[in-house]
Amino acid sequence: MLTDMLRSSRPLSWINTGYPFAVAYVLTAGEIDAALIIGTLFFLIPYNLAMYGINDVFDYASDVANPRKGGAEGALLAPRLHKPVLLASAAVCLPFVAALILLGTWHSWIVLACSLFAVVAYSAPPLRFKEIPGLDSLTSSVHFVSPAVYGLVLAGASIDLVTLCILTAFLLWGMASHAFGAVQDIAPDRAAGIKSIATALGAQKTVRSAMALWAAAGLLMLGVGWPGALAGLLALPYLAAAAPYRNLTDHQAGRVHGGWRHFLWINYAVGAALTLLLFRIFGSP
Repeated sequence: MLTDMLRSSRPLSWINTGYPFAVAYVLTAGEIDAALIIGTLFFLIPYNLAMYGINDVFDYASDVANPRKGGAEGALLAPRLHKPVLLASAAVCLPFVAALILLGTWHSWIVLACSLFAVVAYSAPPLRFKEIPGLDSLTSSVHFVSPAVYGLVLAGASIDLVTLCILTAFLLWGMASHAFGAVQDIAPDRAAGIKSIATALGAQKTVRSAMALWAAAGLLMLGVGWPGALAGLLALPYLAAAAPYRNLTDHQAGRVHGGWRHFLWINYAVGAALTLLLFRIFGSP
């Protein structure tokens, strides 16, 4: 079960939630303290165990027909593991959440509550936001943006125009990433009766919508000013990865998996470049 839980948590994607919190907190607080360490560990591992574990439990009907499940992109959790995974996810998160509550204020409590609500509401019934086209991409993006917002609030930041532009661009990036990733699952999702932005719009419109969102995120970074506006160029690798799939039919949707695998590694390169820019904008702690 431990092996399946680890695989279910998508270790390749841990950095996508731990990184936003850590960077937002350390750039604001300017120091390494207990809140930074506990928060980073929480958003690296327990948060992902819960987010993806809940998803794999309630998406089992489509996962059994999905050839990309069972490896680095998610475990295929046997039904006998569903209840233990849900219980373990809650048990692993609780100590960290309790510590963060003690370290925070009512402002940070609200942000953390919203973040955890999005984690549960995305996959678990009766809300199951992942089956409401459009809301699925928005909620998925909140999974990655909310740790950054939480880091800012926990460290006592004031949200100015520059920060708002960055967070909004990040939100659009997350929506684009979810929509593009959903295209590869059109066939298994439709076979299981699961709705998504991709099953609703179809492969071609979804890929093009994702490209529009990435482009909008890049343009929004112009509001950050120099040199932060250079971050707008970081949308280009994503647009290049998605462009070959912009004319796909629904029957060809599975081909997007090739672009999606490139996307996972693009994140690391873009994250490194973005880190240098953020420290240049806000100054190193």
